[in-house]
Amino acid sequence: MNLKNLFIDNSWSLFLDRDGVINKRIIGDYIKRWEEFEFLPGVLEALEDLTNIFGKIFIVTNQQGIGKGLMTEIDLENIHEQMMLKIRSYGGRVNKIYYSPYRAEEKSVFRKPNPGLARKAKIDFSDIEFEKSIMVGDTITDMQFGKNAGMKTVFISQDEELLKENPELIDFVFPDLKSFALAVTD
Repeated sequence: MNLKNLFIDNSWSLFLDRDGVINKRIIGDYIKRWEEFEFLPGVLEALEDLTNIFGKIFIVTNQQGIGKGLMTEIDLENIHEQMMLKIRSYGGRVNKIYYSPYRAEEKSVFRKPNPGLARKAKIDFSDIEFEKSIMVGDTITDMQFGKNAGMKTVFISQDEELLKENPELIDFVFPDLKSFALAVTD
């Protein structure tokens, strides 16, 4: 399969994971304040390019730091508000952010890899077609979420081992969001 063969246009929706795709992931911890949030290189420009192609762009993110009591929903909303201001200042757009505050052991339908966040988006934006949607993420859980919702998947990784172990979950691979944006807009 080739990205060009998908004929991506503004009838398509893009779902993006946050940590590890848009911003630098803090290994073993959570981003609890805006001061800890750091955009990955090229992401703001990539979001501007992707805004010009995809009809809708969503962020879907597990945020179990809330469920663990390490931060509040107000803390997360502040981070997202600042992030959205920066994205808009670069000409990018995110239609809505969906997050799951649940801990992994709660096994919520709204926690990736379960498709609850995609279903919430479909309720809010009834014209979403999951067969015309792409999930971009940096974990196998993101790829499972995309497949569970019926989407194409883009794995942001350079981990050859994970690619070999999970070929049925991964449709495309790129080292970062900017490379994916270049491939879509090329």
